[in-house]
Amino acid sequence: MFVRLVYESFRRQKRRKLLAGAAITLGVTVATAMIAVATDIGDKINRELRTIGANLLITPQEDTLDVEIGGVNLKPPTDGAFLNEADLPKIKGTFWHNNITGFAPMLPVNVSLEGNGKARDATLLGTYFSKHLAFGKEDFATGVRTTHPWWRVSGAWPDDSSRDVLIGERLASRIGVKPGDHITLSGRDLRVSGVLSTGGAEEEQFVGSLALAQEILAKPGAVRRVYVSALTKPEDAFARRDPKSMSGPIYDRWYCSPYPQSIAFQLAEAIPHSHAEQIRQVSQNEGAILTRIEGLIFLITLAALFASALAVSAAMATAIFERRAEVGLMKALGAGRLAVASVFFAEATLLALMGGLIGFVAGGLLAHQIGQSIFNSQITIQPVVLPVILTIAVLVTFAGSAAAIRRAVRLDPVFALRGEL
Repeated sequence: MFVRLVYESFRRQKRRKLLAGAAITLGVTVATAMIAVATDIGDKINRELRTIGANLLITPQEDTLDVEIGGVNLKPPTDGAFLNEADLPKIKGTFWHNNITGFAPMLPVNVSLEGNGKARDATLLGTYFSKHLAFGKEDFATGVRTTHPWWRVSGAWPDDSSRDVLIGERLASRIGVKPGDHITLSGRDLRVSGVLSTGGAEEEQFVGSLALAQEILAKPGAVRRVYVSALTKPEDAFARRDPKSMSGPIYDRWYCSPYPQSIAFQLAEAIPHSHAEQIRQVSQNEGAILTRIEGLIFLITLAALFASALAVSAAMATAIFERRAEVGLMKALGAGRLAVASVFFAEATLLALMGGLIGFVAGGLLAHQIGQSIFNSQITIQPVVLPVILTIAVLVTFAGSAAAIRRAVRLDPVFALRGEL
């Protein structure tokens, strides 16, 4: 009898059930898509944010030491210490090597620009443009073309094995040099392959290969600093804890989390006599952007589910109003409040499961479309999400139906059978 009541309800109120089911499906579709995007958004947004440049910096450990007595800085007036270029491939040997998208060493040197019978002081910045390296069995290319994607070159990028250089845009305009011209830097004849535009200090400098800068400085293998671009997660209170104060599982959890601090800690371990730290402005901005986007996704999901619950509430209220005589007859024949409520909750559960299944499939298609149009990559929904989606659908349907069902179980059979409320 119970099953027949539920079946007849769907057969006789097809329009009402269709409207309620459509409301559930739409809400679940949006929720599914947003959950899929939220669970897969971290790496994708981090990869998009990598276009704003490196977020970690490695410098010689000696540069962090303050030798000061009585307010007098006793550090000798040298160019500073250097890192060893041969150690740089070890960056790809850290625990989070897959999260490191690239790195670029820097070595600024003072040079003499000779021409027209006179010499002027200038700066040559040695770096990797797109250098091929190997660590173990892994071959990779890295350099400023990865870590500094906002650098724009009019002309051609130099090869890391060539003696071509780039000239900063402002410097080129001032001295009248264009791509293809030859210049003399510290007695070396070099060809300008392109004009560099960065919006920074590099526009007043020459940029060449790291090997060229080391040759001019007469320090083979020297590196002054290394910019590293890594995929990280936003820092929280746990991320900011001092690893020296941790031990056991707590330290392992911190070490194995892709926080900027933990990756920097591992970089300092990999490169001898080095100090690594996050470029705080970049890392914090990334975390703020990711947090706000996740908050927006959460609000969109809540709004969609709330609207779905309201639509279900309206449809169920109308359906129960039309069936008040049926409710009155059930109560007149001895059905209690629990029996009456169980019929309507069974109907709501079936609607939720059907709407949830359809919404899950539609949400997967929507998430795929979002991934292709925004991130140019695929977003996949794991099957484990299906029970979560069905649970959400049932809870939303119950929330929307609760008020109407409560009103139905309180109907007086006498007034209900007479068509009165």
